[in-house]
Amino acid sequence: MDNDPSRQVRVRFVTKLPPPLRAPPAAIAVPADLSRMGLSEIVNSLLVAAEPDHQAHPFDFIVDGELVRLPLQEFLLAKGISAERVLELEYVKAVAPRKQEEPCPHDDWVSAVDGSNPGFILSGSYDGFARLWKDAAVCTQILEGHSDAITSARFINKGSETEGSLHVVTGSKDRSLRLYKCDTSVSMDYPKRVGAYKILRGHMASVKSISADPSGDMLCSGSWDNTIKLWAVEGSEDDDAVSLKKRRMNSDSSGPEESQLEGSATSTLLGHTQGVTAVTWPEQKTIYSASWDHSVRQWDVETVKETWNMFCGKALNCLDCGGEGSSLIAAGGSDPVLRVWDPRKPGTLAPVFQFSSHSGWITACKWHPSSCFHLVSSSFDGKVMLWDLRTAWPLASVDSHEDKVLCADWWKGNSVISGGADSKLCISSGIQIV
Repeated sequence: MDNDPSRQVRVRFVTKLPPPLRAPPAAIAVPADLSRMGLSEIVNSLLVAAEPDHQAHPFDFIVDGELVRLPLQEFLLAKGISAERVLELEYVKAVAPRKQEEPCPHDDWVSAVDGSNPGFILSGSYDGFARLWKDAAVCTQILEGHSDAITSARFINKGSETEGSLHVVTGSKDRSLRLYKCDTSVSMDYPKRVGAYKILRGHMASVKSISADPSGDMLCSGSWDNTIKLWAVEGSEDDDAVSLKKRRMNSDSSGPEESQLEGSATSTLLGHTQGVTAVTWPEQKTIYSASWDHSVRQWDVETVKETWNMFCGKALNCLDCGGEGSSLIAAGGSDPVLRVWDPRKPGTLAPVFQFSSHSGWITACKWHPSSCFHLVSSSFDGKVMLWDLRTAWPLASVDSHEDKVLCADWWKGNSVISGGADSKLCISSGIQIV
């Protein structure tokens, strides 16, 4: 196909969007050199013709399951699609942040974020404190007790409230995990300082990653001591009673002493030969882990045995399970490439998807909570990127940080949160994923 600017292609616009956003189904001829921006203008003009009050939206276009990221004629040529037939273009709302919210400042690097609660964001910092941010604006609680940097912070039970409290676990370079219960009732004297009600000890080096099982009854943690440990959130009454300790919340406090339980691991998973940098517990009986030993491993919780492993040739920093049937594994590490594997395809170590637009190490990757196509990643290059499995190009590159980005997550399904070495928690909102 030549690049004649007068060349035209007949297209039909289709969509699964609700009726106000449905263009007429008749085929029309459009210039063959149009890109998605030009196609988006045409769809918006058709919608305005039908409804004068229509507010313009940026759209993306899908052909045969792939997002169009080239001018139409180049896309058709690359895919071997005849320009003589009517091309069916499915359009969806473009995925990109519409707004940068006011960042939440911290006193040191923001090394951990969790966006699984729609009302609060949880952050962890190198200053040794975790913080709860109500509506991403007001710090309501400061969770204290660690003696070194926090490396992981997670809501338990996906941030759902139990009896007006949020259940939180943190992991630190001080080798311990701490459990907190945070009262979510309205109060004017923010921020409140909260001490841990239970400390979990047993790792011999920094805790790097924590994940809760789907029930919220168990935790797993990955550490630089090369092990993964399993912990009971509540523990048995006998165990806890033996190690019940009275101690002040901190050495300067003249206030009342608080009871603090201590717990030990119920199991230890052995097999990694270097630090375990990421763990995730997507199903009750299965844990996945990633390590600087270049491997991703699957573990059977009941037998405490490794059931599958994959060596990918790179030290890994992050991993997450998602995609179709939550069966795909995304991981990133010591190069700029975010890779996605399908463990259901045995005998091959080749990723099924690779995303190469970052220019530094990958520090975090998270699947969208309700879309099997979308991921977010963060990197030492200072960028947060949004991805769709249907194209190799990033949907958006967010430049809200002034230094390395250390962590990222989705929040409320329509926002991305991230923390960085600029000591900021940033919120990019208005992302429309249908």
